[in-house]
Amino acid sequence: MNSSDNRVKSLFKIEVPIVQAGMVWCSGWRLASAVSNAGGLGLIGAGSMHPEILQENIQKCKAATTKPFGVNVPLLYPEIDKVMDILFQEEVKIVFTSAGNPVTWTSILKQKGITVVHVISSSKFARKAEDAGVDAVVAEGFEAGGHNGREETTTLVLIPLVKQAVSIPVMAAGGIASGKAILAAQALGAEGVQVGSRFAVSIESSAHENFKKKVIESEEGHTALTLKQLAPVRLIKNNFYQKVVQAEMQGATKEELIALLGKRRAKYGIFEGDLDEGELEIGQVSAALQKIQPASEILYEMWTEYLQLKKNLCP
Repeated sequence: MNSSDNRVKSLFKIEVPIVQAGMVWCSGWRLASAVSNAGGLGLIGAGSMHPEILQENIQKCKAATTKPFGVNVPLLYPEIDKVMDILFQEEVKIVFTSAGNPVTWTSILKQKGITVVHVISSSKFARKAEDAGVDAVVAEGFEAGGHNGREETTTLVLIPLVKQAVSIPVMAAGGIASGKAILAAQALGAEGVQVGSRFAVSIESSAHENFKKKVIESEEGHTALTLKQLAPVRLIKNNFYQKVVQAEMQGATKEELIALLGKRRAKYGIFEGDLDEGELEIGQVSAALQKIQPASEILYEMWTEYLQLKKNLCP
C-alpha cells in the first residue's frame, strides 16, 4: 500500500492512503487540516453544518493547509442544492458522498472537475456507484460508527466482495484504528482506509470532551446498531439508547421513533456532551481506544505500525 503505484495516493495526491472520515459534529476544519497536513486526506463533515457554516469551514481549512482536503456530503441532506453550490463556489476538489443515490450528483460533480468517492455497505451498491461514475468507493463494514448499512456485513467479509465487484479503488472502513487493521485491509484488497472513531477522539475533533472521554472509557459490547426501521446507526448504550430499545420492543412505528429521536439528538450528545439523552455515535473499535491524541500523532502511529508489520511479515 506504500508503493508508488497506489491508486488512492495518486487519486488524492496525498502521501499516506489514510482518509479521515467526515463525521458529524467531529470533522470541522481543524481536524481536516490537521490530517491533511500530516500527509493523509482530511474531510470536513457537511452533515452537521448549515450551508454558511460549511462555507466558513472550507475557507478556514484552505487557510490552514496547502494540501488536499475534501468534504463529505450526505446526499439526503435537506439543503443539498445549497451545499453543492458552496462546493462549486469554493472550488472544492474532492467530495465524498454518502447516504443516498450517487447517480443524482456524481455526473454534475465530475463535470466541475471534482474527484468523487461514494461510501457503500454492499457490493451491489459498489457496482451502482461505479456505474454512476465515481472515482473510488469506501466499503464500510458493520463495525463502523454512525449511520450504517442494513446488510450488517462485517469489514472482513465486505472488502473482498467489493474488490471483486468493481475495478475502481476500494478503501476500507469500519474497525480501522491501527496499523494492523490497515495491513489486514490491504490483504483483503483495499488500497486505502478511512478512519472514523480514532480521529473522532483526537484533540482537533470538534466533539465535546465529555463525548471523547466516554468513548475512551467504553469497552467491548458498549455499542450497538439500532434505529434499523429509520436509518441504522451504531450508538453507545446510554439512556437514550435504552429508550429506543424499549420503544422498538413495544412495536413503535417509524413516526413514533422519529418523534423519540427528535431534532439535534446527535448534537446534544457529540457536540454538547449530553451523555444521557444524546445520540452517541461511535464504532465498535472504540473499545480499543485508550487516549486522546493529536491527529498527526494518530496518523503517524498507524502508518509506522503498518510499515513495521509489513516489513516483518514480508521481509
